[in-house]
Amino acid sequence: MPHDASRSHSNPAWQRELTSRHPLIPGSILAELASAFGLEEVRERRVTDVSFDRLSRNLGVLAALAGDGMGLLPVVPDAVTAEVTSPEQAVEKSHRLTAAVADKGTGSLFDEAAAAALDRRRELISKQADGRPQQVAPEGAHGWTHGDMQYRNLLWDGEELAAVLDWDRVGVRPYAEEVARTAQVQFGVDGVFDLARVSAFVGGYRSVMPLEDSALADGVRRLWWKRMTDFWQLEFHYDRGDFSCDELFTADEVLLHWWTDRLDQVEDAFAAG
Repeated sequence: MPHDASRSHSNPAWQRELTSRHPLIPGSILAELASAFGLEEVRERRVTDVSFDRLSRNLGVLAALAGDGMGLLPVVPDAVTAEVTSPEQAVEKSHRLTAAVADKGTGSLFDEAAAAALDRRRELISKQADGRPQQVAPEGAHGWTHGDMQYRNLLWDGEELAAVLDWDRVGVRPYAEEVARTAQVQFGVDGVFDLARVSAFVGGYRSVMPLEDSALADGVRRLWWKRMTDFWQLEFHYDRGDFSCDELFTADEVLLHWWTDRLDQVEDAFAAG
């Protein structure tokens, strides 16, 4: 039976077992972690702060850690699926949010920016619709992945990776999806991709977990379309009254347009890894 790649599974028992088997996957209590490793300083940092020559090896370790824990987890299903939002669904959602801006907004600068961004996004979706993924089944291998390999969940001792935190989003996903999302979160900074670091990261990952170029291209294109058709930060703002992600929307919107203008260049950077 196909498995929905968007779902994750959490099991405290196996998480404890995974932690006990591998000292580089401790719990998220920093004091305990520092004590266990005898570290003078353990902190979170963006990978862009780490020297370039260590980048591939350090992030390759992440893939190795994920693979090392797979034997503790339930059997991976034979197939996974990944929903592809239709242009019509995305445009409909954008219109609903435009109405929400008018109804719930206060005329703030963010409201003005959100309304303008939604207008531009509808134009972009219409123009780029033919470039969306056409198949429900992702290309390439799949298996258990961390699911949220962002800088806040990585702890470093100097330039050495000390720990990977927050395993509550572990789930079965295409490996290419994990690679693409991690690269975007880590290296999609200030509205652009650091393509050299993307290639270095992918090279490190592929040294542990082989991925075909076609699978990488599929994973990157799927993530691009997901970002194109997703408005979660605006849903937080206008549906929940949660403004904590407003800055993320602004930054991600700039990156989306930059990425769209350079689709082939970005996919080539992933393939070069």
